[in-house]
Amino acid sequence: MRKGMTRRELEVTDPNQIIEILDKCKILHLGLVDGDEPYVVAMNYGYTLEGDALTLYLHAAKTGYKLDLMRANPKVFFEMDCDVTPFEGDLPCQYGTAYASIMGRGQAELVEDVEAKKEALSLFMKSQTGKDFEFQDKMVSIVSIIKIHVSEYTAKRREMPLLARRKEKL
Repeated sequence: MRKGMTRRELEVTDPNQIIEILDKCKILHLGLVDGDEPYVVAMNYGYTLEGDALTLYLHAAKTGYKLDLMRANPKVFFEMDCDVTPFEGDLPCQYGTAYASIMGRGQAELVEDVEAKKEALSLFMKSQTGKDFEFQDKMVSIVSIIKIHVSEYTAKRREMPLLARRKEKL
């Protein structure tokens, strides 16, 4: 489910543009709960988007700190961004950065079923490389698959201002 945002003029709601952002971004910053402290780790991802329903897939080692944190508290937050381009202006308040991003929250689940792991890894590789891969049981037995059931998310795009685009052409 998409959630609204304060700067509505920057909000992206068109599913095709959301897919474009998901395809361009290659790194997701995953926020986990570590007691009363946040813990953030950068990860590659795969996804499905059916209507407004976004599901993310990550892979990890069989053991590790992030998996321990997810088992203790499956609530997660994520952020990804792409097309990051700083720009200048005539005044300090006219400087900024053009970008596209998606952020949201959800529940992490560790996938155990072998066939579901194969499917998740195929989605992951398709998102990361654009290529189709098949996986053998032995391959999926050595990794953990994290499935994030996204409960809400927003997509955003800040375009390069006209003044900055003019300066770039000079």
